[in-house]
Amino acid sequence: MARISAANGGLRWRRGALALVLSLTIAASAQPARAIDPIYQPQMQRLLFVLGSLYFLQPLCGVNADDWRQHAADLIDADQPEEDRRLRLTGSFNDGYAAYARLHRDCTPSAQRATVQMLGEAEDLSREIHTRFAE
Repeated sequence: MARISAANGGLRWRRGALALVLSLTIAASAQPARAIDPIYQPQMQRLLFVLGSLYFLQPLCGVNADDWRQHAADLIDADQPEEDRRLRLTGSFNDGYAAYARLHRDCTPSAQRATVQMLGEAEDLSREIHTRFAE
């Protein structure tokens, strides 16, 4: 009889341990799931970084050809990201702006070269995203 009792006690312990593991698993999975990023997320973040850079650089040198902030907002809206991605994308734009705001105060040859480089990179990234990932 003692053996059955010990066996039952061991079984109760295993059920208790299993219940604990399951409750921890359920609690962990109850947290909101993050959206899965699209395959073009790195290119989008880089493009928005570049647009933020252009938003700072072009007016610095007296060029107001495009409203890069509006282009970025339109691009993000068209992509219809979940809130998590939206925050990261707008963060990339802001990071691009801040990166050049720390380095440049006046329109210098370096700022002009950076503007030309950023325009070329924006064009390349836009083309890549469109040709590789557009539906």
